[in-house]
Amino acid sequence: MNIVILDAFSVNPGDIDWSPIERFGSLTVYDATPVEEIATRIKDADVVLTNRGRLGEQVFSAAPKLRFLGLFATGYEKIDLEAARRHGVAVCNVPGYSTDAVAQHAIALMLELTNRTRALDTEVRKGRWTQKTGDCAWDAPMILLSGKTFGVLGTGAIGCAAARVAKALGMRVIGNSRSAREEFPGEYVSFEELLAQSDVLSLHCAATSETIGIINDAALNRMKQSAILINTARGLLIDANALADALKNDRIYAAGLDVVATEPIAADDPLLAAPRCLITPHVAWMPRDTRMKLVNMVEDNLNAFLNGTYLNRVDLEG
Repeated sequence: MNIVILDAFSVNPGDIDWSPIERFGSLTVYDATPVEEIATRIKDADVVLTNRGRLGEQVFSAAPKLRFLGLFATGYEKIDLEAARRHGVAVCNVPGYSTDAVAQHAIALMLELTNRTRALDTEVRKGRWTQKTGDCAWDAPMILLSGKTFGVLGTGAIGCAAARVAKALGMRVIGNSRSAREEFPGEYVSFEELLAQSDVLSLHCAATSETIGIINDAALNRMKQSAILINTARGLLIDANALADALKNDRIYAAGLDVVATEPIAADDPLLAAPRCLITPHVAWMPRDTRMKLVNMVEDNLNAFLNGTYLNRVDLEG
């Protein structure tokens, strides 16, 4: 069996063993594959594994032996599922592998914006301390989270996990979601109340026709001037121009983002110039433990397929 990994470096920069995948057959690993080279590289493949590759009709047509496409990801919007069905290719994703990691990153963004640890460390290394007038302790106010309200938009597994940590910090937890979950450790409120009451608003919903641009100028105007916005979900949930303007004009206090609408971030993205806007490069899912879990779940998906059973088959939906 010929197995091809198209973009291994995005999952494994060399700190993970590929043996769980190699046991199934002959493995060819490419660190990255330009879009125009995908068809050539998989023309003899029985199994293709990818994190970010785009595969559609033209690519599937060029790979007559291909029967399994495994994603090192939860999202599968880059795959033409109709084309996969036409060519008899099973497509499997990996749901839930990064729940704890993404929730942790959401909390990390919140804590950095409220405690300013990196900024204070930088000033200490410049020779500034807190024992005389003009030193760094008062450069930016620290914010006590206990007693504040943590709002969650989208109370799926990650939203619930982040909410549990916030509650452990002494925060009141509220949420709004398409469907309620018994395990959500807070009170459900309307979207308008979520905006108005949240001291920290953390986004954990998918980007759909209903949610794209949901954090727009009108929504930001309903938020507290002291509010912090956190997004570890999808960049398209936020109108970047509206958020940049709200930060520039002190209509909300700060934002912590792990995702933006166009990734990698464009040089002219207005959020790069926005004050009090902390941006990380879509890394919430990337702890080594999480990536090892990801590889093992892809192994499970492939093993199930080879044994004639279904596990995380997204091509069967709809």
